[in-house]
Parts: sequence; structure tokens; C-alpha cells
Amino acid sequence: MATDLNLSDAPFLSIRGLRKTYGQSVAIDGVSLDIREGEFMTFLGPSGSGKSTTLYITAGFQDPTEGTVQLAGKPLLNVPPNQRNIGMVFQRYTLFPHLSVAENVAFPLRVRGWDKQRIAERVKAMLKLVHLDQHGDRKPSQLSGGQQQRVAIARALAYNPPVLLMDEPLSALDKQLREEIQFELKRIHHDTGITILYVTHDQEEALRLSDRIAVFNKGRIEQVGTGAELYEHPATRFVAGFIGHSNFLPVKLAQRRGDVADIVLPDGRRLEGAPLRCDAANGDDATLMLRPDRLHLLHDAGTDTPSIPVRVTDLSYLGDVMQVHLATNWHQDLDIRLPLRPGATPDWQVGSLGHLAWVNAHSQVHAAA
Repeated sequence: MATDLNLSDAPFLSIRGLRKTYGQSVAIDGVSLDIREGEFMTFLGPSGSGKSTTLYITAGFQDPTEGTVQLAGKPLLNVPPNQRNIGMVFQRYTLFPHLSVAENVAFPLRVRGWDKQRIAERVKAMLKLVHLDQHGDRKPSQLSGGQQQRVAIARALAYNPPVLLMDEPLSALDKQLREEIQFELKRIHHDTGITILYVTHDQEEALRLSDRIAVFNKGRIEQVGTGAELYEHPATRFVAGFIGHSNFLPVKLAQRRGDVADIVLPDGRRLEGAPLRCDAANGDDATLMLRPDRLHLLHDAGTDTPSIPVRVTDLSYLGDVMQVHLATNWHQDLDIRLPLRPGATPDWQVGSLGHLAWVNAHSQVHAAA
């Protein structure tokens, strides 16, 4: 990936204090972000969180109410969209149906006044890059959805844009094809070293593709980091729930001790030394986050790690893991994923009683929902 390119720490694309309102409605509010040259940065969040609005302002399709955008140290917002020289790939392929694949890729080069020989050489190189060098004479209707999206990528890269913006480019594809194109995107990014801003609501896609991820929620960026940083150290309850799968238990904060706290569960059980990730005070409601893949289901409660009594309510075989649905004695549903050994018989049945255990370092206390 682009992390092999010795990225400079200096921002290549700088977004500062972006705000966009529509009457009384606020689409984005105070969005600031620096992207390094050659970085694959993903905007991740639910629908309506502001990620596409931020992308469209960068592209020039929308004007912000407030804020600035700079590219390579130069203001961008006063430059017309057609002069920003930024590549754009949309969810729909937006190919010209009456033109061949090669003619589609050549179109932005003709608009820029390139000569025929230079265009032919560039089109050949671009189709080779996206593994469609044998398809130049075909019309878009003769290609699969994944092939059409690769043509759209080749066209967006043809004129050597400094930045490539991609808005949910794979959401219309089925799962297998989406994963195939994700692999191709990683390869193209590695081969070209282009700076990419990528919008998606799919956390797995973001984790697979990105150097860093900006998590959007309600018009703001909640956290920016690598996939590992966001999964292991979510800064907020929203990030903890949006990146990966999580169980959230309601608790009360009994005693703060620096960056850890003693907490009380709904059944009155007190747990000591849980990592604290919020500003809650003693006596406040809070939430204990537990990742399903960091939990253990035991027949007997241990004394070295925190645990709670549970009952198995359902089992789902998922090949390499067994998803176990549990209920606490205060009737809260939880999920856990247990690795399966080949040929092994599951130790648990519906109705089994056990103890859910975890290591304190693998839990986090966040603000209450």
C-alpha cells in the first residue's frame, strides 16, 4: 500500500473548519483533516454523517458555508471544479454508452487538448493498469459491473490528477465482486502512489483499503487513525460501536483511579480496574464495551479475570467460529465468537450455564449511550 512510499508528514491536502448548512440543517460542522501525499484516506460513517458532503466540497461540486481547503499549499475553493484537475469516481460508473472503453478513457485527455499519439499511449497504459488492455474496443454494455468500474477508474487516473476522490464506488457490486475490486484498488494505489479520498459506509471495506480512516458522525469527525488504532483504542462510544462488533453493558462508575475505574453492573456485581475512556464522574452512568472476539466462555468462574454468569440462548455455526448468543441474569443479550477446531464438537448447547470472562485490558468504559 501507499505506506511503502515514505509519506511525508507535511499535509498535501488540508481541510480546515469546513461547515455546510442548508437553512437550519447542518450537514457538516467544523471538519478539519490533513491528508499526506500518497495516502489512502477513507471517510467512514453512516448515511447522513457528512462524509460525502466533505468530498463534494473538495471536488468543487458544493461550496462550504465556512472553512478552507488547500492542495499542495494553494487555496482550492476559489478554483472552478473543472480546473481543479481532481479525479472523481462515483457509485454509478457514468461511462458514455456510445463510446468504446478506449474512447471513454481518452475523453478527458481530448478535452485537455492532448495530441493523438500521447492519448493513444496513455489510454494503452491506463487499460493495462486496470487489466482491461484486451477490452478497449468494447462498449460499456458489453462489460460486467466490475469491469465498468475499472474503466471509470482508468478514466479518472488518465490525466495524472494529484488526488482521486471516490464516492461509494463499489456499493452497487455484489460481495465477491466488491472484494475483487478492492484488491485491484489496493494494487492500483500501490502502483501509482496517488492520493486517494474514499467514501464508504462499509467498515470492512475501510479496514481493508485504508492507510487511515476518518470516522464521521452527525457532521463531525469523531476520530482519525489506522484501522488497528480505531479498533483497539476507540476514542468514543460511537467509534467503538461502528468499527468492529461490540457488546455494550450498562454500568455505573463507582470509583475513578486515573485512567481506570471500578464499575458496578446492573446485578450489583462490582468489577475493578476497567480502562476508562470518558470523563464520567463517580456515580455516573457509563457503558462497558466488550469485543466478541476478546471474550471467553468458561464452565467455572475464575478469580484472575472479571466475569459474569450467562446462559446460552442460541448457537450459529460460521465455519471457523461458532457465534454464541448469551443472556445475562439481568436479561441483556450478548454475542461471543468462539474459534472452532477442525472436527471438534462444540462444548456448549442452548440452555447451558457458564461464565463470560475477559481480560481487563480488552475492555473499555465509555460514556453512556
